[in-house]
Amino acid sequence: MSRTAPSRKYGKKSTRSKAERMFAELPQSPVRRPNAEPVEDDGIGAVTEKLSFIDIADDEKPTRRSEKSRKPRGASIKDDLKPRPVSPTRDNKVKDEREPSSPLTGSSRSAIAAGGTTETQPQSLAETSASEPLGVLTWDDVCPPGDQIIKIAEASYAEIYRVTNERGTSIIKVIRLESPIRAQTKAQIQAGLVDEEPHSEEDIQGELQISEWLADIPGFVVYKERYLVQGKATRALLETHQKFQRRMKRQDPGRAQFYPSPSRYLDGTKFLVVELGDAGTALEDWPLKTESQLWDIFFLEAIALARAEDIAMFEHRDLHEGNLCVRQKSPPQERDPNIEGYFGYSGLDITVLDYGLSRAEDMSIDFAKPVAYDLERDLSLFTSTHAPQCKVYRQMRSFLLRADRICIPPEGHRTPYAKGIAGPLSWEAYAPYTNVLWLAYLYGYITKNFAGDKKELAHFKKETREMWGYLNPDAPADTPCFGSAEDIVAFAVEAGWVRPDQLMEGVSILDREDSIILAREEVEADASLRRSPRRSKTREA
Repeated sequence: MSRTAPSRKYGKKSTRSKAERMFAELPQSPVRRPNAEPVEDDGIGAVTEKLSFIDIADDEKPTRRSEKSRKPRGASIKDDLKPRPVSPTRDNKVKDEREPSSPLTGSSRSAIAAGGTTETQPQSLAETSASEPLGVLTWDDVCPPGDQIIKIAEASYAEIYRVTNERGTSIIKVIRLESPIRAQTKAQIQAGLVDEEPHSEEDIQGELQISEWLADIPGFVVYKERYLVQGKATRALLETHQKFQRRMKRQDPGRAQFYPSPSRYLDGTKFLVVELGDAGTALEDWPLKTESQLWDIFFLEAIALARAEDIAMFEHRDLHEGNLCVRQKSPPQERDPNIEGYFGYSGLDITVLDYGLSRAEDMSIDFAKPVAYDLERDLSLFTSTHAPQCKVYRQMRSFLLRADRICIPPEGHRTPYAKGIAGPLSWEAYAPYTNVLWLAYLYGYITKNFAGDKKELAHFKKETREMWGYLNPDAPADTPCFGSAEDIVAFAVEAGWVRPDQLMEGVSILDREDSIILAREEVEADASLRRSPRRSKTREA
């Protein structure tokens, strides 16, 4: 009997190519069942239970995960077209009995994906303010005397600053556009200064679009405003740049300076500045001292990515410790041993930053063209070995080429648009397994850098040993693995680590943060500086 796919309030799922469908289905996830007595269904539990067993297939027929393949990752892509055996359970036995389950309703899936908020729809690229002309400010407008500006990080192709004044605090992402800049001095050339290349407005259009699509999902950075900044730098900007460089040199004496000194800015030097909510402290600078922090940081990121996968077919593709921020939202709590679960006791909140290499899609439009940065433009990302996350870049590219967990070494990534199992490599393909790779990286990072009680770390590793077995990119080829962040969240719920009601928690999309650089009346008076139309329409409603 045929069924129709459930409706989605956030828009109709886009039709994907055969290659994309195969990539999306390749990594098959294990099923975990908690060792707990059945409890009376409260409605939410049923929704979460179905979340782990139901996928909305591209042919508009719901597919139970128990009916999907769970083949070894090393198998050929051609095997995806063959009948599949029933998947293994936690105890590695064949599970041949399961109550049939009906598909999730669109509202139920949307509620989980967006933290209980389903009122708005993503806008198409043509409908957003991402393509509108921007007003022009000076650096004195961004940080006048009395305000504070601190450089805190360097992203894929942008410098990150924290600006504080009497109206509050914002993070600004500064991207140099194609414009003149003073030439390097002889001393700068001899010092090996490497200028980050300027970018055209078209280069960064995709990241701005993705920012708007994800702005209302808990766990993603709050988007405030964007504007052009032109002209010479202020003394405060120069001083914080120099201070940041000295700190980086102390940490890594061989580190090159990648961004030009503000002393080289000219009257015609232009920047696109994106103003964001203050996300807290980068994970790389956050001390990990309690087991509850390990549980919360890992699963807060997993839940955020799972929601973004569902709403925008999102892959981050660059989620290292510098692009994840942590802040203490509330005081830590003692875990109640009488309540199931380990999640939600640290009082921490996380924010995912920097979509410069990301991929997403407007699911309100049929046959929508994905927004995706083409990583083939610079293969040094895959050949470099200067940082631990470089291996993850190679793992992503290897997966797109081979469709298995075997990581091609650096020397195997020197041919752009190499031919893989589905033709020339394309970063437009939807492969949520890349989110799994970054979650595996996060797991390794937080356990390696834990500075608390060794007994707490040992307990965390013991409890999550089975999950890590399926998460580990270096696991044996015949080990089942997760295919998406959504699979990992479902596993955690079934294991009893995360309660179903915690998936429904989120923030109201009616809340918004105003720019601290532009007064509200300036924004409302100048249509060229107005915020995301999604937020404006929601507020007016």
